[in-house]
Amino acid sequence: MLAELRVRELGVIEDLSIEFGEGMTALTGETGAGKTLLVEALQLILGHRADGGLVRAGAEEALVEARFFAGDGEETVVARAVPASGRSRCWVNGRMVPLSALAELARELADIHGQGEHQALLHPAAQRAALDAFALLDPGPVDELRSRLSALERRLADLGGDRHERAREQDVLEHQIGEIERAGLDERDEDGRLLDEEERLADLSALREHAARALDALDADGAASGALDLLGTAAASLDARSALGALDARLRAVQAEVADVASELRAVVETEDDPARLAEVQERRRQLADLYRKYGGDREGAICFAEEARARLARLRALEEEAAGLEIERDRALAELAGAEAALLEARLAAAPRLAKATGARLGDLAMTGARFEVAVARSGAGDGVQFLLAANAGEPPRPLARAASGGELARSMLALRLVAPGGPPTMVFDEVDAGVGGTAALALARALSEVARYRQVLVVTHLAQVAAFAGRQVSVAKAERDGRVVTDASVVSGEERLVELARMLSGHPDSARAHAHAEELLALGGGGEAARR
Repeated sequence: MLAELRVRELGVIEDLSIEFGEGMTALTGETGAGKTLLVEALQLILGHRADGGLVRAGAEEALVEARFFAGDGEETVVARAVPASGRSRCWVNGRMVPLSALAELARELADIHGQGEHQALLHPAAQRAALDAFALLDPGPVDELRSRLSALERRLADLGGDRHERAREQDVLEHQIGEIERAGLDERDEDGRLLDEEERLADLSALREHAARALDALDADGAASGALDLLGTAAASLDARSALGALDARLRAVQAEVADVASELRAVVETEDDPARLAEVQERRRQLADLYRKYGGDREGAICFAEEARARLARLRALEEEAAGLEIERDRALAELAGAEAALLEARLAAAPRLAKATGARLGDLAMTGARFEVAVARSGAGDGVQFLLAANAGEPPRPLARAASGGELARSMLALRLVAPGGPPTMVFDEVDAGVGGTAALALARALSEVARYRQVLVVTHLAQVAAFAGRQVSVAKAERDGRVVTDASVVSGEERLVELARMLSGHPDSARAHAHAEELLALGGGGEAARR
């Protein structure tokens, strides 16, 4: 509820403060007195676009402050400063906030009807909420199922995509691990050994030739000049000479070593070419090179790749059971959501014509005879696409509410909707709601506003005495001259002052006895007579 509004340096308003109460408050005054400025001040508080041209001449900036109280007594103080040039600034409870945050908060504080702006019921979500409120429908279960389904989808995504994606990844990992395991990489020095063997097998003919020459030098067949024979001769020369025994032993050791070398050389000389083995070695080296290219660059890299792949595969297999459970839960949630949406859609489709009929009847009472109101519900999902349509005059096609009515017609449409579909913020401001209304329709409008004010705060800018008389509180807005400049003042009127103001509204002559009598009659009819006499 709006408890207090203070406006400074806005247009003809120099410094104005108004306190508001519960129920219905009428803001009255001559045309041009500044009532519209008060509505514009509220629009600024509710996030309306700021215009530096509104700043009072000679002032640097305009300032609007408002104090709201929630049903639990919690206080919210909102302020907006509009400089003559530059960007405006916003505060909520003393903290500076962006304009978007202020506009978001405004939806919970107040709703202005009449100028086509800041009207919650012009938004699809609010129209859907109004239909649900009218039909006593609870979309909560559908919202909860949607939220639950989104959470399940996120958890499944965190597991690595859907079941088919995980199965494909497992297949790839199993193939990669199998390929590495089949390659047999346990022998860490295999690469060097294979290189040496390939070189030896590829150059075996030259090796035999060199080995034969070396063997001839050591142990030439049929020659006495071989190294072995010469070593034997030298050792025999030292035999039985005890003083040379150590040298004899050394010569014989050398002779034995040379004999071993000669034996190995002979094996090389006698070795035949082995092209099959060479091809086998070369194929193995090609296999390993291809494996290293795909998995890590070398033997150690391939081994590390296999270890990481095994770990990932183990995680996937461990997650598979959880994923299967989540998918079952998701499918169940999908089925439940489909059923809940179908039921809500059916209920909304059934309620739409009833809301349209009830609103249309109220519009007839509010001087909009012949207006046709329709509620369109999208036939998909839960029917979340709800749109209000209005044909303000007979013979016109219904159009979306925001484009189908003038300011006064739109305000009365909002009033009619709020009468049949309660909801929305706790404070409602009506401007131009009485445009083109008079006589019996004016009394119907006054009663309608009073009815809405039973369960929320209603502020109405009006030129109709019939409407003002039904308000529990009346604020008179008037111009005055102060220090050579025109300023707007506002004050709560009661007792005789209220009778005078109502008489002025009725006849233009605040001192008219007949108008006074009519004002008293209206106050008695509207329930404000007792308040007027106090």
